[in-house]
Formats: sequence, structure tokens, C-alpha cells
Amino acid sequence: MLRELTVKNLGIIESINWALEDGLNIITGETGAGKSLVIDAIEALVEGKTSDEDIRSGASETLVDGVFDISNASGDNLISFLTEKGLVDESGTLVMSCDVRRQGRATVRVNGHVVSRSILQRIASMLIDIHGQSDHLSLLDKRTHIDYLDAYAHITTTRERFRTMATQLAATEEVLRNLETQEKVRARREEHLRYEIAEIERAKLKVGEDEELERERQVLSSIEELKTLSYQAYGALCSEDNGLDTRVALDYLRDAGRVLKKLSEVDPRLVNQAQALETSAIELVEIAREIHQYNEGLEYDPERLQTVESRLELIANIKRKYGDNIEQVLAYLDKARKELMELAQSFERRAEAEKACALLRKDMASLAYELSSERDTAAGKMLAEVEKELKDLGLGEARFTVSVNQTKSDAGLSLADGSIYVFNQYGIDDVEFMASTNLGEPVKPLVRIASTGEMSRFMLAIKSVLGAVDKTPVLVFDEIDIGVGGRSGEIIGKKLWRLARSRQVICVTHLPQIAAFGDAHFRVFKETSGGRTLSVLSQLRGEARVRELAVMLTGAKLTDSSIKTGRGLLKSAGLWKAAESARR
Repeated sequence: MLRELTVKNLGIIESINWALEDGLNIITGETGAGKSLVIDAIEALVEGKTSDEDIRSGASETLVDGVFDISNASGDNLISFLTEKGLVDESGTLVMSCDVRRQGRATVRVNGHVVSRSILQRIASMLIDIHGQSDHLSLLDKRTHIDYLDAYAHITTTRERFRTMATQLAATEEVLRNLETQEKVRARREEHLRYEIAEIERAKLKVGEDEELERERQVLSSIEELKTLSYQAYGALCSEDNGLDTRVALDYLRDAGRVLKKLSEVDPRLVNQAQALETSAIELVEIAREIHQYNEGLEYDPERLQTVESRLELIANIKRKYGDNIEQVLAYLDKARKELMELAQSFERRAEAEKACALLRKDMASLAYELSSERDTAAGKMLAEVEKELKDLGLGEARFTVSVNQTKSDAGLSLADGSIYVFNQYGIDDVEFMASTNLGEPVKPLVRIASTGEMSRFMLAIKSVLGAVDKTPVLVFDEIDIGVGGRSGEIIGKKLWRLARSRQVICVTHLPQIAAFGDAHFRVFKETSGGRTLSVLSQLRGEARVRELAVMLTGAKLTDSSIKTGRGLLKSAGLWKAAESARR
């Protein structure tokens, strides 16, 4: 509820600090006293702006602050939104403010945080409905009508099931569209992958193969040099025909061995060295033999050299395409195989997506029919209740209807009877509240009701019917009594009071029969200070309230009769309210 409204420099309001109460808050006062400015201040808070003309003469800015108690918020939407935006105050208080400077932008804040107007308006829409000349009325927004009807019909849980299905269908159809769009691309990609895989597989690559082939090519291309060098090495070790010397390394090694053996016979300390030298001679013979065999095995093989070079060229070509080395090429091969497998499975995914879409559409069609039937039933019941309320409010010739229509489309949901309708997250229905205030006139959208008084009473009738399901915590009714007499005023007062049992209601009225039902009564009046006219708001209690009702009855000149009548109105309303409270 709205706990406190602070207004500075708005029109003839210099400064007011209005502490509101629970239930029905009544505002009265003479014409031109500034009652409408209080409503304008609330509108500025809802909209997050006001015009330069509304800024008090001589002031540079207008400031409006509203303090709300949301500790007992009736729904989760407001708290969830505040949490999402990081605007929650753990104290359970919500402070909204609008600061408008001349020829400048308005600064709007929520709980001390500067926010955009759109965020402020979204929050305000969950807190306040203004019934009167304001455009900030949820019932004038056709998009809310289906919410009201569904809440009235108690089918929000069923609708949420449909919304979940619609979300799933949208996601699945998006997957299906992507698969279909990618079909040609997929075919080309699949063909390319098959070519690449076949090319790599034909090469039959082995890790390290290119390095081995490179070494073999080096040998094959150097046969003559290798034969010459190996022949010379063999000759230097053990051949007399070595072209280097008449004696070879093996001869010198054997001579040294014989000498060392004789030394060891004299001095045993050299035995190990003698034996090692003997072993070296044996090993040298073996090395010479192996070099000889190596030399003998060296043959020039141009065919093998060509084969090796061709293989190396093939490997180099593949590496240029698929990787810097064979390991990378083989890794690319594995990746290509996996991608090809996934592409092959896209047909299966498409079939699965098509099946899922068909099943979802079938279930949604059944649920949409159920929702539509429930809405039709609820619309008839709501129509009767609202028209009864309108009759009580002096609008007996007014008509109200709830339009529940569907639009056919080949791309929609196919119902059991073969009809195909457009659908959204709410189902297949387009819901709008329609009204006619004059006998013989066709019904038209609520927003086109011209009279402010009629609009307010129409909204009161609808809100009275929707009282149990409409969770808007603060309702403002401005000029609800235009064209209404005393007897109808009493009925309006009772309905406003009933409505205020589950929410806070603010009502500007000229009728004492309505004002008498207020839980709190505030008077707006003008006074002069410092050569300027100011608008002042004060709460009336006891005898002051009786006198205000008397003034509303007979004008500024009070009489004993008007005071008695005013006191009677208060007493009668009090007794009725007590009886109503006892019945609850």
C-alpha cells in the first residue's frame, strides 16, 4: 500500500506530506482547491514525468515521492522484478521518486537507484491503477484482459501449462527450421568431408613414417659416397690394400696387446689393461666385419629412390592440407569422421524434431480447446455480474461484454473439429472487454468510453467483480460521482468500501454519501501565504469531518440541519460497515 506521498512545487501545491491509511481514503474539497493535483502527483509518480507548466511558478523543479509498504506483496511478480533489477530493500519498503526540472529531463529513482522511466512504469503498473482521466489503467490495456478473465475463471495454472508447451514448441520448431535451412549446406559439407576422409585414408599414414623415409632418401641418394667412405674405413681397420698405410689399425692394436701382456706377466697390476686391449682387438675385428658387410650391401636402387621420393611428396601434400605433421593429419581425420557421423545423424534429429512438434501441437490443441471453453463460460458469468454492478451504480442502460474470438490460420493449431487457429502463449483466444454506455449504441473497447464519471463507475463495477482475483494493491478513483445522485452515491460508497477490504483505495469525490464511507477522510483547501495561494491537505476527524460532509451537502453556509444530516451519514455508514465486517 501507499504509506506516504510527498509533493513539492506542483501547481499551487508548495509542499504536502500525505500519510495515507489502510482501506478507503477519501479526498474532498472545493472545486479548484487542488484535489486533482493530488491525483496528478500520483500520475507523475506512475509515469515518471510531468510538464513544465505543472511546475509551481517561481520554482525550478517538481518533486514527487511515494513510499510503499510491500512487505505483504500479494504476488511474486513485483518482488521478482525488483530482485532481477537489484532494487529490493530488505525492510519491505519501496520508495519511488520523480524529480522534474524545467526544460530538463526527469530523474526517476526506485529505492535510491536511478532507473529508466520504463522500469519505473513497469513497477508502478504492478502497484497502482488510476481510474479517471488517466491512461495508466490496466483495464484500458487490452493485453491485460485475458489475464483478468483467466484469473476470474481460475485457469491460470492450465494456461501456464499451455505457455510451457508453447515455449517448448517454439524451441523445437527453431531447431527444425535450422536443420531444414542447413540441409543443402549439410549435403555439400558431407560430400567434402567424405572426399577428405578418403584422401587421408588412402595415404595409410603412420606416425614417424615421414622421418624414416627422409633418412632412407638421404642414404639412397648418397650410395657412391657411402661405399667409398665405408671401404676406406674398412681398409684403415684391417685391410692391407687400404691406400693409407702398409700397416692397419688392427696390426698396431695386436702389437700393443702382446707388449702389454708381457708387462702384465711381470707386473700383475696391468692384467686388466692387457685383457681390455685384447677384447678391443676382438671388437675391432667385429666392427671391421660389419663395415665390410655394410659396404657389400650398398647398392644403387633408382626405383626405390623414386618410390621414397613419391611417398614423401604425397605426405607433404597431405600435410599442407590437413596439418603440420602426421599426428595433426590423423587428428583431423578423427575429427572429420565424427563430424560426418553427426551430419548423418541430422536426418534422425530432424525426424525426432518433427515428431516432437506434432505431439506438442496435438497436446496444445487439446489444452487450447479446454482454455477456450473455460473462457467462454467465465465470460458469460462475468458479463452478468458486471451488468448487475453497473445497474447498482446508476448505469442500468450500459452494456458490458467479454469478446472471446479466434483467428483462423493454416499455420496455427488444428483442433479436433479440423479448425485451425492462430495461437500464442495464452492459447487461441483474443480477449477484449467491450462496453456501451448508451441504449442502442454498439459495444466498443473500454478505452473509448468518453465520460470520466462513466469510466470510473465502469471500472468500479469491473473491479468489484474481479475483486478476488485482481491483485493491484492501490486503486485510485477520480471524479467517480459525475452525474450521480445521493442514492447512487451511497451505493458507490459501499462498493468502494468493500473493494478497500482487500486493497487500498483512494477516491476523490464531491458526494458526502460516498465520503461518509471512508476509513480516512482528507480535505484539500486553498490558503494564502506570503501573497501566494497554496493548496493544503489535512486529515479530518470527528466533528471536523461532520462539518465537511455538511458543507458538501449545503454549501459553505452551515445549518443545524446540514450538520445533523452529515452526522447521520457518518453514523449510518459506520453502522453498515460494522455489520459488513461482522459478516466477514
